[in-house]
Amino acid sequence: MPPLARRFAGPLPDTDALARDIDALRKELDVLRGPADLRQLRRLSTLAWLLLLAGVAGSLWGLNPISPILMALAASSRWMIVAHHTCHGALDGVPGVPPHWTSQGFAQGARRWLQWPDWIEAAAWKREHNLLHHGYTNEGPDPDVVESQMRWLRETSLPVPLRYVVAFALAATWRWLYYAPNTTACLVDARRMREDAVPLADSIASLRSWSPLTPVGQRLWLRSWLPYAAFQFGLLPALLLPWGVHAWAIGLAHAAIADVLTNLQTFVVIVPNHAGEDLVRWTDRGRGKGTWYLRQILGSCNYRTGKPLGDWLQGFLNYQIEHHVWPDLTPRQYVAAAPRLRAICAQHGIPYVQESVWQRLRKMLRIMTGQATMLAPPPAGALTEK
Repeated sequence: MPPLARRFAGPLPDTDALARDIDALRKELDVLRGPADLRQLRRLSTLAWLLLLAGVAGSLWGLNPISPILMALAASSRWMIVAHHTCHGALDGVPGVPPHWTSQGFAQGARRWLQWPDWIEAAAWKREHNLLHHGYTNEGPDPDVVESQMRWLRETSLPVPLRYVVAFALAATWRWLYYAPNTTACLVDARRMREDAVPLADSIASLRSWSPLTPVGQRLWLRSWLPYAAFQFGLLPALLLPWGVHAWAIGLAHAAIADVLTNLQTFVVIVPNHAGEDLVRWTDRGRGKGTWYLRQILGSCNYRTGKPLGDWLQGFLNYQIEHHVWPDLTPRQYVAAAPRLRAICAQHGIPYVQESVWQRLRKMLRIMTGQATMLAPPPAGALTEK
C-alpha cells in the first residue's frame, strides 16, 4: 500500500471512543497470551545460541561471510526479540513463567551472559527505553528522537553526501557508541533525580560521558563496554584456540565483522520506527488515555508484516504501532493485533503509516541529514487522510 499523505484539518478524532475500542481489543488479545509465548521466546533464544556457535565453528574453515552473518543474526535476535519483549513484561502474565523470564528477573546477574550478552545493560535499557522512550514518544524527554539527537548533523555545513557517510559510520557503531552511553546515562540520571531533585528535562545528554572518572563513565566501562568486549572479542575467539592461533585470529575477525553487521541490521530496523516527515513530533504533553493512544499511532510506523521470516529479521518491530499502543504484548499477540488495530484506525479516520523498511530508512535518513523535518502537531485542528 502506498504511504498515507496526511494533512491537518477538520475535527480531531473522538479520543474517548478511540480508547474504548483499543481497550476492548486489548481484552481480546489478552486471551491469546499463554505458554506458547514462553515457548516461542525460549526457542528464539536457543536459536540465537545455535546461530552464534555455528558462526564461531564456521571460522575453522577460514574467513567466510557466513560465520559473521550467523553471529550477527544471533545478537540481533537476542536484542530485538528476546530481550526487548521480555524486558517489557511480555511474559509476566504467563502462568508458571520462571522468574528469569519475567521483566524483573531477565538477564540479571550471571544470567545476563546466558540471556542477553550485549553492549547494553538490561536495567539501563529498561530505564531509557521502557520508561522514557515509551512514556514520552517523540516528545522532549524522549531520548531517542532522531531529529533532536542528530541536530548537530542536520545543522552541519557538510555537503549532504558526506552527511550520509557520517550516518553510515554511526550506524555501524551505534550499539556501543550510542545505546550503551545513552542507556547508562539515563539510569544514572534517574538516581540523580531522586537524590538531587533534578528535573527530567535537565538534559540526560549532560551526563553522557565516556570518562571512567564520572559516575556514568564508570558504570559504562564496568557494566557495558568491558564485559561485552571480553565476551565478544575475548571469549568467543578463544573457543578456537585449541585449533591454533590462526583459527583464533579468524574467529576474532569474524566477531568484529559480526558486531558491525549487528549494528547495521538493528539500526536499519529500529531507528526509522519514529522518524519521517509523515510522523508527528510533539511539543507538549497530552492528557487522557485516548490522546496517548493517538500520539503513539501518529508518532510510529509499521513495516511490512505477516511473513514469519520477515517478522524475525525485523525483530517483530515491524509491528511498531501495535507495540507502542501495547508495549507489553508478545510477538504472537502483535501478529494477531495488527489488522484489527489498523481497522480501528480506519474507523476513526486516523492514518496508520505502513511501508517497507527500506522506504522508512530513506525517510529517516532525510530527517537525520537535515533534508526533511518531522511533522508538526495539529494546532487545534485535526486529521484527515487524502
